[in-house]
Amino acid sequence: MRFLSIYKTAERTAPPTPEEMARMGKLIEEGMKAGYLVAVEGCLPSATGARVRLSNGKLTVTDGPFTESKEVVGGLAILRANSKEEAIELVKQFLRQAGDGECELRQLHEAGQNAEAQRSAKS
Repeated sequence: MRFLSIYKTAERTAPPTPEEMARMGKLIEEGMKAGYLVAVEGCLPSATGARVRLSNGKLTVTDGPFTESKEVVGGLAILRANSKEEAIELVKQFLRQAGDGECELRQLHEAGQNAEAQRSAKS
């Protein structure tokens, strides 16, 4: 199974310290070698981004920063795990390194996924 982990945190005005980068680099290297970390990306500050919205047939674009947001997406990871519980444990390990914030964890649809698994997820 694959899971998307979306890391949300308060936006930082300064880049990570060399120590933070080293800790995260070690965690990423270990995850890639162990095979549970498929991909990982960090996000630049929201000032460099935009939100594009379609509502009632009207498209709007709002340039960052997104000051009305208490939290922003700080990064994402795609994890490989045998169960949701295992993916949760992997996210806990990440948060212990990353610090304050939360991760939204979502299982990714995979071609040929068992229909029964999909039905049980709906109930």
